[in-house]
Amino acid sequence: MNTTGPILVVDDEEDLRNLLQHALSKEGFTVRTAATGPEALSLASTLRPSLVLLDLMLPGMQGTEVCRRLRAEPALEGMPIIMLTARGEELDRVVGFELGADDYVTKPFSTRELILRIRAVLRRSGVGGALAGEGELRAGALRIDASAHRVWVDEAEVQLTATEFRLLTTLARRSGRVQTRGQLLQEVWDMPPDLSTRTVDTHMKRLREKLGAAGDRLETVRGVGYRLNSLGPSPVTSRPPP
Repeated sequence: MNTTGPILVVDDEEDLRNLLQHALSKEGFTVRTAATGPEALSLASTLRPSLVLLDLMLPGMQGTEVCRRLRAEPALEGMPIIMLTARGEELDRVVGFELGADDYVTKPFSTRELILRIRAVLRRSGVGGALAGEGELRAGALRIDASAHRVWVDEAEVQLTATEFRLLTTLARRSGRVQTRGQLLQEVWDMPPDLSTRTVDTHMKRLREKLGAAGDRLETVRGVGYRLNSLGPSPVTSRPPP
């Protein structure tokens, strides 16, 4: 298992923590657990987990607040987060995604399905193995290495979450073409295209901020959606890795 840190399981139910620790350990993952939000934040800061499984309903500090604080920590902002909750309402999913969660699993769930989701999120984040066959994408000072899950602006590397990286590469592969919010909801978040949510706009705002001067290449097309503007001295191209 090509991970740089353990998976951190955060849930106030001891039986579930033990079940997940056992199941994930059998799959070759190193696992640490936490029962509360403050404990999770402390462990995440120390351990630098490869991924966090985060229960939404925690005593004392809600999982949403834990997610917000993890995303606000520069050293942890690219760490994948999968939210676990007994609440399956669509609004809860939207809130989780808007806070920066990479996936959302509703209890009760199949352990096998959860492990598949974990592997998929790790693969997208570049932790569980590179995306073979991907080329390099460029747009002016912006450079994306899809195989290595890395982004640079003027040779300075930018740390993105798995979702932010997926959003950026989706736009870059279709540079110059407008992508509607519905298209992006479907392809990046696997959510219904007609869902009323600010998820896309929220992530686009964060992505622009992280890209700095290159953020201006992410254009808003009013009433439609977004596109990556490839015009400039170094248009977006795709070439095989060296």
